[in-house]
Amino acid sequence: MTIERFYLGCLAHASYLVYDAGEAAVIDPQRDVAIYIERAAELGVTIRWIIETHLHADFVSGHLELAQHTGATICIGAGSGATFNHRELRDGDEIPLGTVTLRALSTPGHTEESVCVVALEAGEPKAVFTGDTLFIGDVGRPDLSPTKTPEQLAAMLYQSLHTKLLTLPGDTIVYPAHGAGSLCGRSMSDDASSTIAREQRTNYALQPMTSEEFVHLLTGDLPPRPAYFQDEVARNRAGAAPLEELPLVSELTADGVAEAQAAGAIVLDTRPWAKFAAAHIPGSINIALAGQFASWAARLLGIEGAKVVLVAEDGAAVAEARMRLARVGLESVAGSLAGGIMSWIDAGRPVEAIDQIPASEVSDWLVSGGDKKTLLDVRELSERAHGAIPGSISISLPELQAHLSQLDPAASIAVHCMGGYRSAIAASMLQAAGFKDVINVTGGYNAWALANSSRVATAS
Repeated sequence: MTIERFYLGCLAHASYLVYDAGEAAVIDPQRDVAIYIERAAELGVTIRWIIETHLHADFVSGHLELAQHTGATICIGAGSGATFNHRELRDGDEIPLGTVTLRALSTPGHTEESVCVVALEAGEPKAVFTGDTLFIGDVGRPDLSPTKTPEQLAAMLYQSLHTKLLTLPGDTIVYPAHGAGSLCGRSMSDDASSTIAREQRTNYALQPMTSEEFVHLLTGDLPPRPAYFQDEVARNRAGAAPLEELPLVSELTADGVAEAQAAGAIVLDTRPWAKFAAAHIPGSINIALAGQFASWAARLLGIEGAKVVLVAEDGAAVAEARMRLARVGLESVAGSLAGGIMSWIDAGRPVEAIDQIPASEVSDWLVSGGDKKTLLDVRELSERAHGAIPGSISISLPELQAHLSQLDPAASIAVHCMGGYRSAIAASMLQAAGFKDVINVTGGYNAWALANSSRVATAS
């Protein structure tokens, strides 16, 4: 048996191609499935099975398109409510794969239909694909059910971990569906794999404790669930349309972009922050085509009803943005600005800019004379608890749009995060919302802390 891992860094998502004796299974596929088809062709293996460990909430799966291209059977945990043709997996069900057996373990807790998949060679467990039940260094968040409370799901997760996964041999290799940076957990490692014994020894959630203690641990400080998660689950329950069926992104003139914006489209500028800050279309939002671009677009813009017009550096960047948005289900792209920002400027249309200051100067800026000033920290509260710039106030980026009324529109507002990516997004959102004097703090809290090690404050 051979296991190949495909890691999609922008979503911190891991999928797997498992093959033996000419047969293959794909576990938790991403939306653009050509990578599995091409790799299987290179290896001369036939994709026979497509296995979903659960209905994913943070990305759109390509299971339906992959099945259409390969004829493989889609397998998913019993009770998923999936409306496409599939095989339901119940506890102990086995799937043949060459000389290998894949055995399903029913592991509810992250979701009610979650399963883990144990790969057995000669009847012995060699690896387990844990989906979002068990990560390296963490376990799945227990708040994705529309019918059960987080406390109920956490109690189910405790049982799944202790009666199913932790009974496997200690040397069983653990392959999760996500790594560090995913929204589905809090303390994930970026290691590619682990073992049951290592997780039992080092994972904070697997230390000796009662079920009640575990429930309190998991639910006591849950970060807010992204609003688009339930829409994503619904997409995966029905099965997403093949990517080739999505309409092409039309190139729009400056006038066309202005008309689309006036009709309610969001102008999404994907250029690096420095270029956006220098000149951009009034009212546009900057989410740079780097890092977790798609996740932030889905969290802040939503995936149902959102229509965007892209501003990018070139055609390749437009294509990449389109693909990355489609991976999270944001499919309504009304077009892209032909010729980029220069075509907007050449058409004589107005542009805006956003000032920036280095983090090393922000403390002096805050106490210097002049108009009213606000230093806005858009990190999560869990980050702020480890240190904050004195005099700053806190509104996390996901909550910013809903809490704009807390900010004084007459104040000069400087925005910071940990390193600068989120503050750039927030600064563009504030300016688009009508705040006139917005400044981005480059380098973020990390740079400030380095320059002011003696002034680091712990937020109350």
